[in-house]
Amino acid sequence: MVDFAGVLTDPDAGRLYDYLLTARERGVRTALLSNAPGASAEIKKTMFDYFDALVFSGEVGVAKPDPEVYRIAADRLGLPATRCAFVDDSGANVRGAVEAGMVGVHHRSVEETLTELGVLFPDS
Repeated sequence: MVDFAGVLTDPDAGRLYDYLLTARERGVRTALLSNAPGASAEIKKTMFDYFDALVFSGEVGVAKPDPEVYRIAADRLGLPATRCAFVDDSGANVRGAVEAGMVGVHHRSVEETLTELGVLFPDS
């Protein structure tokens, strides 16, 4: 699972988008989890190129860092939270994911995030 603002808006985020496409091709399920109120149908259609599930806090009524929103996202992926990793630039949001049972990846740079994801998902 990946947050949008601060992660996928990073100036070098093109490498993250490439990683997401490759991961999906190899069977890794991906989700966008955002505290945004929602997104237009056009934006959602584009995002489904990269994600199996889209979770917007404004649509589900729960926001990060509440552990419940991470569980909702995991459920939409058809996975237990313990089988998920979550990437965010906010330490509080990463801690919320860990409280929900996920592995938390604190995004500081694209290079660091890709290195961590490479360890967690070595075949991606």
